Amino acid sequence: MTDRTVSQSITHRNLVTLPPRATVLEAARIMTKANTGSVLIMSISGELHGILTERDLMTRVLSKALNPATTSVSEVMTPKPYCITPEMTVSNAVLIMIERGFRHLPITAPSGKVLGIFSVRDALPREIGEAVSLSEFLDQAGNTLA
Repeated sequence: MTDRTVSQSITHRNLVTLPPRATVLEAARIMTKANTGSVLIMSISGELHGILTERDLMTRVLSKALNPATTSVSEVMTPKPYCITPEMTVSNAVLIMIERGFRHLPITAPSGKVLGIFSVRDALPREIGEAVSLSEFLDQAGNTLA
């Protein structure tokens, strides 16, 4: 069986985006309406500035008692997020997520254009299992060599 690429696996093709000046409240509302766990923060020209996730809302806004109506997304987003190519295999993308603690990865073309966003929800159990096995192997290899 051929490994799927991230571009083949993503279920949501519509990008959910906001400009950097948008408020956290606007982000929460658009994420809820779109039933998605993240929003890309992009300029009008399409340049990716960052990503704001549901985890960011909890750890960077709610836990610090920031006012979502007056806090801009640019204040609490993850700037310059780690991006992947559309040709990357799903298991490799999941491995990156495991190793770096991400739940969402923007998919970008070589030109820098954002094509979509990969979420662990887009992966099949087999692909997640392959990534977990590889992560465990790499941990054991690292411990052996250390």
